[in-house]
Amino acid sequence: MNELQLPSLQNLRILVVGDLMLDRYWHGVARRISPEAPVPVVDVQRREDRPGGAANVALNLISLGARCTLVGCVGEDALADALEEKLSASGVDCDWVVCRGGATTLKLRILSRRQQLLRSDFDHRTPLDAAKELAERAKAHLAEAKALILADYDKGALADPAGLIQAAARAGAPVLADPKAKPLRTYAGASMLKPNRREFEAAMGGALSEEELGERATALCRELAIGALAVTRGADGMTLATGEGCRHLPARPVEVFDVTGAGDTAAAALGIALGLGWPALQGARLANVAASLAVAKCGTSAVSGPELSLALGGADELERGMLSRERLAQAVQAARQAGRRIVFTNGCFDLLHAGHVACLTQAKALGDRLIVAVNDDASVARLKGAGRPVNALERRLQVLAGLAAVDWVTSFAEDTPEALLRLLKPDVLAKGGDYRPEEVVGADIVGAYGGTVKVLGLVADCSTSGVLRQLPS
Repeated sequence: MNELQLPSLQNLRILVVGDLMLDRYWHGVARRISPEAPVPVVDVQRREDRPGGAANVALNLISLGARCTLVGCVGEDALADALEEKLSASGVDCDWVVCRGGATTLKLRILSRRQQLLRSDFDHRTPLDAAKELAERAKAHLAEAKALILADYDKGALADPAGLIQAAARAGAPVLADPKAKPLRTYAGASMLKPNRREFEAAMGGALSEEELGERATALCRELAIGALAVTRGADGMTLATGEGCRHLPARPVEVFDVTGAGDTAAAALGIALGLGWPALQGARLANVAASLAVAKCGTSAVSGPELSLALGGADELERGMLSRERLAQAVQAARQAGRRIVFTNGCFDLLHAGHVACLTQAKALGDRLIVAVNDDASVARLKGAGRPVNALERRLQVLAGLAAVDWVTSFAEDTPEALLRLLKPDVLAKGGDYRPEEVVGADIVGAYGGTVKVLGLVADCSTSGVLRQLPS
C-alpha cells in the first residue's frame, strides 16, 4: 500500500492562526512601452482576488479535504469583506478580530501573458491589543482542533507564539509553526518548524553549506525541544531534521511556473500529517509532493485532495463518500485523468429498498466510479407531495454512502440533475425505471457531448410508494 495514501479528511479539523492578506491580480496585455518611462503599459482586462497568507493555508486545507477554522485580524474595509466572502464560500470557518478604522493587508500583482511584471504591497500591522484578543479566540478553538498551524508572516498577528504553543500542548494538539523573521527560539516546543532556506540561514547568521545546514537544524531541534524542522528549499526539495539527525528529500520533477503560495501548500500538508499522527518523514514527503503541484500553477493557488491523491499514485484510492459539488468536480476530474469511466445516477432514495440496491449495483457495473445525486428535502416535497421525504437528506446520504457500489454521493436542490450533468459530464447516465433512453431527464445533455444513457432493470414489487402503502396508518 502507498504509505502516503490519504484517508478521508472530512472529520479532521485544523486550526490556523496568523496574518491574513488578500492577493489581488490584474491580468492584461502589454503591447507597448510607456512614453513616460521605460516600462511596459499593461491594458488590464481582468481582475481577480485570492486569499493570501494564513488565509491561503486555510484554503489549501479545505481544498485537500480537511476542515479548517481560521483566526486572524482584518481591517474595517472592503478587502476584508472580499476575503471573508471567498473563504466562507469555500467552507472555511472564519473567526476574525476586526480592527476598527484599520486596513487589511493587500498584495497587488500585475501580470501579462501569465508572467508577473510588478508587485505592490500595502502592508498593515496588527495592533498589540488586537493580537491579544486574537490569541484568546484561538485558544477557545483548540479543544476541537486536531492540529494548530501558526502562519507567521511577521505582521503582528502572532505577538505571542509561545503562549499558543503552550496552550496547544495542554489541549493535546500538535503545532506546526511557519516562521518569517522572529528568532526561532520563539517557537520552542513546537511539533514542527517550517522555515524556507533563506529564513533558516538568516536565523543562523548567514549562508550554510549542506553539512552545516543539517548540523544546525539537528542541534536546534535538540536545543528548543522541537519535534522536527523542515527546511523547504524550492527546486532543491526539503531538508528534514530531528534531534536524531537529518535527511534530504529531493524535489519532485515538475515544470516550475510560479512559486507563489507553495510554502502555504506545504504548511497545509504538514498540518494535515500532524493531525493524522503521521511520522515527520511521512509528512515531509506529503508536503514535498503537494508543493510540487502548487508551483505548477499560476499565482496563489490551492491544491485539491484528488489532485494530490493522483500525484501520490493513489488513483484507485481517491476520496469517497459524501462530497460537495465543488469537491466532487475535482474528484471526477482526477479520476478521469486516471482513465476511469464515470457513471451517474440520481433519485430521491427516500426509503432504500432492494430495488434501489439492485439498480445501483447495475449502474456501478457500467463503469469504474459511480456518482449518486440525491434530491434535497425541498425538491422531494415538490416532486412527491406532502409527508415526503420520510428520511431527511443527511440520513439518505449517509445510507447511500455506506453501499459498496457507491463511490460518491452529493445532493442537489433543483428538481432535475441537469446542472450537475453539465458540470460533471459523466460517461454514462444510468436510470432505473420503465423509460426509453431518450426519455431519461438529461439524456439530451449527455448525448450532446458523446455520453451514453442506460436504462436499468427493475426489481418486481419494489418501490418506495409500495412500502409506504403497506405501513399502518
